[in-house]
Amino acid sequence: MVTIDLNADLGEGFGRWALTDDDGLLDVVTSANVACGFHAGDARTMQRVVARCAERGVVIGAQVSYHDLGGFGRRFIDVDPAELTAEIVYQVGALRAFTEAVGARVAYVKPHGALYNAVVHHETQAAALVEAMRLLGGELVALGLPGSAWLRRAEEGGIRSAAEGFADRAYTAAGTLLPRGEAGAVLAGPRIVAQTRQLATGSVTATDGSVVASRVSSICVHGDSPSAVDDARAVRDALAEAGVRVAPFA
Repeated sequence: MVTIDLNADLGEGFGRWALTDDDGLLDVVTSANVACGFHAGDARTMQRVVARCAERGVVIGAQVSYHDLGGFGRRFIDVDPAELTAEIVYQVGALRAFTEAVGARVAYVKPHGALYNAVVHHETQAAALVEAMRLLGGELVALGLPGSAWLRRAEEGGIRSAAEGFADRAYTAAGTLLPRGEAGAVLAGPRIVAQTRQLATGSVTATDGSVVASRVSSICVHGDSPSAVDDARAVRDALAEAGVRVAPFA
C-alpha cells in the first residue's frame, strides 16, 4: 500500500491576530509545518501549537522563512548565505525548545513562501539551508519540491530528504509552482480533489496541459486559505478513496 503524508502550515498568526485554524487542521493532518516567527508566529503561538500537536500525535516540522514578517515571507531577499544559515538555525532552535518542553521533537524543516521557491534553483541559498541542517545535527529531514536544488544538496550532504506535492497550487510545465500573482495559481474545490488523486499516482498536470512526473511522500494544503480545513478533509478522503494510507513521512 502506498503511504503519503498530509501536511499543512500552522501557527501563522501574531499576537491577537490568527490566520490559520490550527485546531481544525490538527484533526485532519499528519504533519504540521509550524511557523517559527520570521514570516508569522510568535512565542506563545508556537508554544500552543506544539503542545496541541503533541497531544494529537501530529508530527512537528519547522517552517522557516526569510526575516520578512511584514511581507509574510513571500518576498525574495538576497540575504548573505551565512546570515541565512544563522537565521534558519535560530528559527528551528526556538521551535525545538518548545517541542522538548512537551516531550516532542522537530522532525523536519520546510522553507516557506519565497524561500521555498528560491531554493528550487538558487544554489547558494539551498546550500545555506543545508549548512543550517548540518549545524542542527543532521538528523532533521529536508522537505521540498521534487527536483529542487534544496533536496539535491541535502542528499549530497548526507541529509535525508522528502518530496512534497501541493493539492491546492497550480504547476508549470517545469514542475514548479505557478507564481501566486498569476491567474489560476491557487486551486479550489473539485480541482483540489482531482490534483490529489493524480499526485497519488506520481504525476501532476501543468497549466499548459502537459503531465509532469511528481513522486511525493507528502501532500500540502495551505493553512492560510479560508477553506483550509474543508480542503484538508477533501484531500484526506481522496487519498483514502485512492487506496493510499495517510501517515507521517518522518
